[in-house]
Amino acid sequence: MNKAHFLFVLLSIFLFSCKNNEDSVSKKTTGKINSISIVIEDQLWNGEIGDSLRNKFASPVLGLPQEEPLFNINQYSTKLLEGFMTDSRNIIVVKKKDVNKFEIITDQYASPQNVFHISGRTATDILAILEKQSPIIVATIRQTEIEECQKTIRRSALNPKIIENKFHIGLDVPIGYKYMSHESNFLWLKKEIVSGSSSLLIYQVPIYQIINKNNLISNIISMRDSIGKLYIHGKEPNTDMVTEEAYSPYFFKIKLDGKIAYEMKGTWELKNDFMTGPFINYVIIDQEYSRALVLEGFCYSPSKEKRDIMHELESIIKSVAIVKR
Repeated sequence: MNKAHFLFVLLSIFLFSCKNNEDSVSKKTTGKINSISIVIEDQLWNGEIGDSLRNKFASPVLGLPQEEPLFNINQYSTKLLEGFMTDSRNIIVVKKKDVNKFEIITDQYASPQNVFHISGRTATDILAILEKQSPIIVATIRQTEIEECQKTIRRSALNPKIIENKFHIGLDVPIGYKYMSHESNFLWLKKEIVSGSSSLLIYQVPIYQIINKNNLISNIISMRDSIGKLYIHGKEPNTDMVTEEAYSPYFFKIKLDGKIAYEMKGTWELKNDFMTGPFINYVIIDQEYSRALVLEGFCYSPSKEKRDIMHELESIIKSVAIVKR
């Protein structure tokens, strides 16, 4: 082989390799929100390892009135992954191998994509890896799904000026939401859906109303109940929206837009009425503006599943960005 021919072959191989890599990266993932493809042999899926996978990734979502799975799971044989490139956004590959290993590969076959590779010498080894790494897997998938939902929202978002001018924040809200109430320190946006409605509340209160000598959780519940009494009512008299007492809400300290925030998930109800549903409430401690900024989403959908409705509301709220002075 002469030198020119050798260089031609080498260049062709390089270009082919680059093209394959570009094709895999440029390929877009598809599939429903909050879904996982689990690639595992039937023998492992039908045993203790499969039970562990289902318990960790299809466990009930916190804060919903009825049980709904954290993620929808689809199981496939290992041969299917080897036979073609998959376009699922979230893939967990579980195999028995000679080495115990956990690895996350981003955009392995398409984009955006998380591929979690779990291998172990024995079932016990695989179970130990699952036990240790499942919180990381769940957090990674949830973040990816939030970001994917936010991309969809940004393609058809409301004009943000009303929200920005009133509260000095940027927030991506889908165009389907309409203003129901427009007060000096309070906004209520609502979207009608086939099975009911979903709502977004934005308001602000003094920081001392949240952080004082009293219990933090009680303060937030009292705050949202007082807002319900002022603005959210049923059709009949004395049917204000309140936090349902029968179920203790879930409470977490997190960060939103780089600031300390408190997340509460629970169930709301109308007093003296039968309407009820889930809510998710975020209180952001904004020292720069001397306020506690509150963003809350809640829905009423008695005949339908609510996980994905609440997921959209969470995605909207987590797009918040406080405008600097």
